[in-house]
Order: sequence, then C-alpha cells, then structure tokens
Amino acid sequence: MIVSYAGHSPAIDTDAWVAPDATVCGDVVIGAGSRVMHGARLVAEAGGSIRIGRDCIVLENAVIRATASHPCTMGNHCLVGPNSHVVGAEIGDEVFIATGAAVFHGAHIGRGSEVRINGIVHLRTRLEPGMVVPIGWIAVGDPAQILPPDQHEAIWSHQKPLDFPGFVYGVERDSPDIMRKITANLSAALGVHGTESA
Repeated sequence: MIVSYAGHSPAIDTDAWVAPDATVCGDVVIGAGSRVMHGARLVAEAGGSIRIGRDCIVLENAVIRATASHPCTMGNHCLVGPNSHVVGAEIGDEVFIATGAAVFHGAHIGRGSEVRINGIVHLRTRLEPGMVVPIGWIAVGDPAQILPPDQHEAIWSHQKPLDFPGFVYGVERDSPDIMRKITANLSAALGVHGTESA
C-alpha cells in the first residue's frame, strides 16, 4: 500500500517494485532496481524522510522508519533482512543487515559493513566501513565497541551516556512518570496518521 501522509507522497522509481501487501508511507524515495518485499513497512513520520538508493532489497516484514528528528538514508546495493528494524539511521553503500537485526536512531553504518542475525547497532553508534557485528552481538558508541550480549554492564556503560529517552523522545531519563510522558507525546504525534490517504 502506497500511503500519502502529512502532505507527502512516496516517490518510487519506475524500475523499483513494492509488494502489494507492503506499506510505503509519507516522504519516502525508493531508487531504481530496489525491491520492497511482502509485509515490509517503510514509514516516514511527519517531518521525517526515508531515502533508499539503487538496487536495495528490503525483505519480508522488515521495518524502516524515520521521524522528524531522525531521517533514514540507505545507500546503494544494500540488503535489509526479514524481521529487521532500522530507524533514523544513515546506512552506507553495500551494507548487509541480516534477519532480526536492529539499527537505532542516529546510527551510522559505513560502506560494506555487516550486522549479522539478531545483531544490534545502538543509537548514535558509528560503524566504520567494513565492520562486522557478529550474530547476536551489540555495537554501541562512537567509535563502536562491539560486545557480546552477556556483557550487559559493559554495554550499559557505553549506552547510558548516549541518552536514549532524551535523544529519541526528548524526555529526561530521570523524569518522574517517564513512560507516561513518552507515550502521551507519541500518542499525540502518531494521531496524525488519521489523515492518511492511499
């Protein structure tokens, strides 16, 4: 489904293809030769934009999102695996994001890098060109530290100063009722989807 949203309609090259049960919503540009497969979701929230280069493959049930504060760009010849999630990140050319991987707000993934199955690239993390995040491991920080999932304290020591609630939602981590503030703000922002048209 191709959906206009917040005054923007997707621009899909005539040589690209979007599966009929995929969703492309808002200010999204998809380059020639790119393919968006069944169940995938590309959603640019109000004020956000998504730019997908040439010959990119977005496989089944992958989600690519952008917000007003965090646009999402993807270079040429990239592959985003099934059930993966990319939000507000800058992806270079020839990047492989495997099944179940997650890439968060403000991340930069250099050319030729790989985020393998269930790998995570945390917000504001920078992977230099050619880096690999192993299966199930976590990249965090700038420059990226790549750590196994059983190293929670080491991961948190790098992740905490990146300030996820502040950077993503504009809410201080130590705010009273933090989840009430985050969800109220998101509810108001996402309520604009009621204006969508296919």
